[in-house]
Formats: sequence, structure tokens, C-alpha cells
Amino acid sequence: MKIAITTDSNSGITAREAEQLGVFLLPMPVIIDTETHLEGVDIHTEQLFEAMEADRSVSSSQPAPGNLLELWHSVFRQGYDAIVHIPMTSGLSGSCQNAAMLAEDFGGRVYVVDNHRISVTQRASVLEAKHMAQAGHTPEEIKAYLEESAFRASIYLTVADLKYLQRGGRLSSSEALLGTLLNIKPILSIQGYQVEAFAKVRGLKASEKKMIEAVQNDIATRFADVPADKLRIEVGGTQRRQEDREHWNAVVRETFPDVKAGYVTMPCSIATHVGPDCMAMAVYVEEY
Repeated sequence: MKIAITTDSNSGITAREAEQLGVFLLPMPVIIDTETHLEGVDIHTEQLFEAMEADRSVSSSQPAPGNLLELWHSVFRQGYDAIVHIPMTSGLSGSCQNAAMLAEDFGGRVYVVDNHRISVTQRASVLEAKHMAQAGHTPEEIKAYLEESAFRASIYLTVADLKYLQRGGRLSSSEALLGTLLNIKPILSIQGYQVEAFAKVRGLKASEKKMIEAVQNDIATRFADVPADKLRIEVGGTQRRQEDREHWNAVVRETFPDVKAGYVTMPCSIATHVGPDCMAMAVYVEEY
């Protein structure tokens, strides 16, 4: 059976990477004022941040049903027998539920995975699905594995500028002002459902330390039964300056020498909520 893996740009996978990996990518909409753009097509994080700093209305959105249907039809036209579709977590968007409804029209040939992931952890699921398909697993087996292992992942993010949390309704204007004056750095977590408040610390160094401690705690508790060679830690965020990205990467690698090199830029769906210069790190289990 020839199985295709489809996903959306919330995974952080670019069009070029998708082609290299042999997966199929759906660009996600980003709305600035009343104009809709497609991530990686006519908008990237740099343009998004320019709009945010200009106080323009910015939001993420679900893909148009027609665009998703066209993606799937184009895949089947290329001779594939089945599709495993891995959208962003259902906890942050209705994309997964809508995709599941659309899949009903394909007679059991499209398998929509409620993977409860986004960004680098969603990308990891896409890669695992691709490896499983190449190894001869069925679409049912791939879907079952990804849903069973969905919560074996965490993302932690430090927000640099509180005004973006205020705009998103997570802070009142007085809380944002006081937090800015006191140099408060909110830390958020994503572990399957919502973007949730995790901690508040004062200053950049404290936020770096807190996120590293959070990952260490996950490894010691939630992932205590996972062999070290199955654990993956990655560094990322929405930092605009290369020196800031290199600094954050170096800080994490001091504690975790085996961390993957490089820096993962968070997708627009996250960036619209946390703004520029956010720091992030992720830990997840990778079986395949």
C-alpha cells in the first residue's frame, strides 16, 4: 500500500522541507487586518512581527475546506492508496475536527490523526509517520500509534513582551503594565490541549533556568520509563537576532550536551499569540 503523509505548516515544516521529506504540506492562513495570507507562501514570521509591532490586527485561522480537499485530491491523483493527515492539536483549533468531517467523503482512505501537538513536536509526529509508512505499517497502525503517544511531549515558552498576552486576552492592561515594570517573564506550556500558564519569574536568566528545570522534571517523572536514546530535546522560539538564538541554544546545550544543534522557529500560529523574541524548548519521545 502506498501511503501519503499530509500535515499543515503549524508543524514548522516549510514547503522545501516537505518536498525533501516526501510529505505534503497545507499552508495555514494568517489574517492581518482583513487580508488573508498563507504561511510560507506570502507571509513569514518577519512580516508577521512587523504587522504586530505596527499594532495591526493579527490572528491565525483554520484552512479553507476547499484547500484541504484539493491537497488530498492532488495526492490521490499521484497514485497514493491512503492518506494519514496530521493537523495541529484539536486543543488549539477546530482544524482537526473539520478535517475528520471532510475525510468522511473519501470512503475510509483518509485517516485524520488527533495528535495533540504543534510546532516541533507535531513535526516529530510527521517524521515518525513517514518512517512507519516506509517500514510497511498500515494507516490504522500509524494513526493508533500517533494518538497513543500524543501526550509524550512538552513545549515551554517564555514571552518577551507582555503586550502580546494582553492583546490576546491573557493579561489585563494593569497586569501587563505591572509585569513589564517588574520585568516579569511569563512561561507558558503546551502539553496537548491548550496553551497554559506554567510559571512567572523575574528576568531572562530566571526564565531560562525555569524552562530547563521543567524539561528536567518531565524527563525524571513523565518520561522516567523512556530510554535516553528515545528522548529528544530541541531549542527554538521567535527570537529575531541571531546572537539571541545562539545564546539560547548554548544555554540549553550546557545542560543537555546531546541536544540537537540548530534553532527551530515557531510557526505563525504560535507567534501570533506570543509575539517576537519568545524563547522555547521542547522535549518529546521518538520511537521511530
